[in-house]
Amino acid sequence: MQKQDELLVNVTINGKEIAAPSSLSTIQALWHAGYPRVKSVGCLEGVCGSCRIMVRRKESNQVSMELGCQTLIEEGMQVNFLVFPTPTHHTYDLNTIKSSWEVQGRFHKIFPEAEHCRHCGGCNRSCPKGIEVERGVELASKGRFREAGELFIECVMCNFCMTACPETIAPNHVGLFSRRVTAYFHTRPGNLISRLETLRKGDLDVKK
Repeated sequence: MQKQDELLVNVTINGKEIAAPSSLSTIQALWHAGYPRVKSVGCLEGVCGSCRIMVRRKESNQVSMELGCQTLIEEGMQVNFLVFPTPTHHTYDLNTIKSSWEVQGRFHKIFPEAEHCRHCGGCNRSCPKGIEVERGVELASKGRFREAGELFIECVMCNFCMTACPETIAPNHVGLFSRRVTAYFHTRPGNLISRLETLRKGDLDVKK
C-alpha cells in the first residue's frame, strides 16, 4: 500500500506518461497506473517472465537493457518493454546422443554459428544479469560444457544476448544446452573431448 507521504515520480512507459511512487519497479508502476495483470505467466506464478526493457534515464543519451521487475522507476525515466521471438532453429533431443564422447560434435551441428563469434562483446554488454556470455559460448565451443553451464546459472532466457549478436548465435540457448548435457551425462574432461573432435574432423595430423 502506498504511504501517504511517498514521493510520486513521472515516467514514460511504452509511450504513456505515468505517475507512481518511487519505490515501485517498472512493472509495479504499470499495475499502479491501472494496467491489467496477466494471470498464469511470469513472476506472478513464481517463474521469471523475462520482462525485458530498454531504459533511458533523465538527462542521459545512454540506453541500457534491464529487467522490469528489478528496475525501480526514476523521475523522467523512459521505458519500453520488449518482446522478442524465441528462436526455433536450435532443436535437439539428448536421448539421441549415445554418449558424452559425441556431445561436442553434436553441439557444432546444432549451433554451427557458435564458432563464428566475433568477440565484439555485445552479448556481455546487453546481459542484465552481468553474465560472461561471450566466455560461455567460447567454453561450450571447446567442449567445456560444465564450465560454460556454470556461467549461465543466473540466465533468465531474456534473449537480450541473442538480439545483440551479429552472428545470431543465441548464446542463452548455448548456455541452456551446456547445463542440460552436463546434467544428462557425467561429462568427460572437455580438453579430451575437444581433441577427439579435432581428430574426427581431420584437423589434426597423427603420425603413425
